[in-house]
Amino acid sequence: MFYATIDCGTTNSRAYIVDRHGKVYGKAVKQVGVRDTAVTGSRDTLRQGLREIICQAAKEAGITAKELCAVFSSGMITSEIGLYEIPHLMAPAGLNELAGTITRVPDAGIVDEEIPVYFVRGIKNYMDAESKEPPGRQVGELDFMRGEETQAAGILMQSATKLPVVIVILSSHTKFIGIDEQGRIRSSLTTMSGQVYDAVKKHTFISKSVIRGENDPERPGDYFDPALIDRAVDWVGETGLLRSLMFPRFMDVLLQTRWYERCLFLEAMIAADDMQTIGQLKKQGIQEIPGIILVGREERCRLYDYILQRKFPDARIRSICDEKEIDELSIKGILAVAAKAGLVKRAAEEEKMDG
Repeated sequence: MFYATIDCGTTNSRAYIVDRHGKVYGKAVKQVGVRDTAVTGSRDTLRQGLREIICQAAKEAGITAKELCAVFSSGMITSEIGLYEIPHLMAPAGLNELAGTITRVPDAGIVDEEIPVYFVRGIKNYMDAESKEPPGRQVGELDFMRGEETQAAGILMQSATKLPVVIVILSSHTKFIGIDEQGRIRSSLTTMSGQVYDAVKKHTFISKSVIRGENDPERPGDYFDPALIDRAVDWVGETGLLRSLMFPRFMDVLLQTRWYERCLFLEAMIAADDMQTIGQLKKQGIQEIPGIILVGREERCRLYDYILQRKFPDARIRSICDEKEIDELSIKGILAVAAKAGLVKRAAEEEKMDG
């Protein structure tokens, strides 16, 4: 029995054809996402693009889209510029809450009507609807996610995961997700670290100092300088991020340094600023941090691992860097939600049908 899972992002989307165990039989990718809805004011481009990648993935799997048992998706597809807006769940929320509120989407238009399409809700931090606090005071406690909840569910399926734990997803944003002893998402905290890094590197006068020039040597494959990272972390603590962002330029003009040393210094400063965020989890119910799981590119995970070990010397830290494994987190997480909701056939049911 085959299912489709969709990872719908801002600019790109992926479709996977999987069985109930999460084994991938087909995959398709297309440059289409909720940004198309924001730009055009219509959901037609997004809807048609998703329909195409489901058909392409099904073809790769050796089936047709008409043979699918169901389609499951989470993420930005449930936002106001997605295909069907669904309000966030309020934390704390775990597998039971996600399964209990999974929503069948009418007339999704991405597969034939007889094939059911289900969306998983995102999760927002706890909010007191009766609070009289001014917005400027409340806003620092707020956060939400769309899509990371299924990644977290996939991580919780792994036997290596011990609770409580903090999951750190490193992408265009950094998202710290606090998971309590019951395996529920207690809260999340999001920073713009990835976007700030890209903006500084590409759109400021600092860029010349942190990118490789024509005559510069390549960055050594194993390059990693703990002493340099330590100084970057210390400077952010002493002078703040905005002042520290000038330092790669000073290192270029006034000191004898390589471009890749200055680039690492920039990366470490932004990571150091991220560390100020993780402390806020204590205010939101995560009183201890015995374990941390990093999800992202290997180089970035290595940097965050080093800095986090410095901040939490007793914590167990592991990284998930393999692209295929990261893909499987969302697949297995969303299938776990669907199975909990009774939407994915159990093994006994399949065996009975096969017999």
